[in-house]
Amino acid sequence: MTNLREYNMNGTIILGVDAGYGNFKTARTCFPTSVTKSMSEPTISKDYVEYNGAYYILGDGHKDFVADKHEDEDNYVLTLAAIAKELKARGLNTAKIHLAVGLPLKWFQTQREDFRRYMLQNRHLDYRYAGKRYVVDIDDCTVMPQCYAAIAENLKEFKGMNMVADIGNGTMNVMILNNGKASETKSWTVKLGVNQCFIKIRNLILNEKNKEIPAEIIENYLRFGNADVGAEYQKLMEQAVKEYADEIFAELRNYGYDSELMRFYIMGGGATIIELVGDYDKERVTFNHDIRANAKGYEYFCYMKLRSQAKAGRR
Repeated sequence: MTNLREYNMNGTIILGVDAGYGNFKTARTCFPTSVTKSMSEPTISKDYVEYNGAYYILGDGHKDFVADKHEDEDNYVLTLAAIAKELKARGLNTAKIHLAVGLPLKWFQTQREDFRRYMLQNRHLDYRYAGKRYVVDIDDCTVMPQCYAAIAENLKEFKGMNMVADIGNGTMNVMILNNGKASETKSWTVKLGVNQCFIKIRNLILNEKNKEIPAEIIENYLRFGNADVGAEYQKLMEQAVKEYADEIFAELRNYGYDSELMRFYIMGGGATIIELVGDYDKERVTFNHDIRANAKGYEYFCYMKLRSQAKAGRR
């Protein structure tokens, strides 16, 4: 598990936000990506962002897949919520921050500058979360490669050949390391996240039982590996999940995975699924179930990058 530390440069807090398709994560928080806009203050929910005269209510579930995050208006509001939640966890409601965010491996080069500009659209923020005012100045924003950032602090531990997979809700990021060194030509992003497993379960039950199973039941099953349902439904869910795990390993083999030649390191929300039903050599596979590993990694990676730049500037 990635260590929990605080990084700052000259009084500016480095704050990591992992904008996932299923959940937004910071070093200390995690919440679903569901958001609903309202022009009036919520009556029941207290989990909302008040920004630019509107109320954005956070809820359960997740948003539809959007490949270009900088074109998604909700993504910005969810980032505001993530900042407020993280500051609240630190006992703050005002701060100067350097935002540390990430993009999937293969989209990093093409989307980085657009995503950075998107995140910096407002340098000064004055908004409310859960009824409390937050005043935030964003000094700058650094965009980093997802997956790689999560393991950047521990690269020396990856001896020999390793395949690393980060299975999120929307995508699976895959990379091969040789003695801790990554290669652009051996890094991939595939739309084979946990949401594809969700769809498999839903469709199989719909086809076999002619019934729409509530999303909450599927999500609980994917999160905990069990659900309080009848035996037939349980069996169908197990079947779909096993098919998904087999599909994951088939895709990994397409990118060169060989369990006898390399070790396998897996993280993200999909790690639990693979651990429960996957067909793998337990001696050669490592699971990281810290869902906030990327957010923590963004902070570390950003801090090291800024510190290196500062040292170079003093020469």
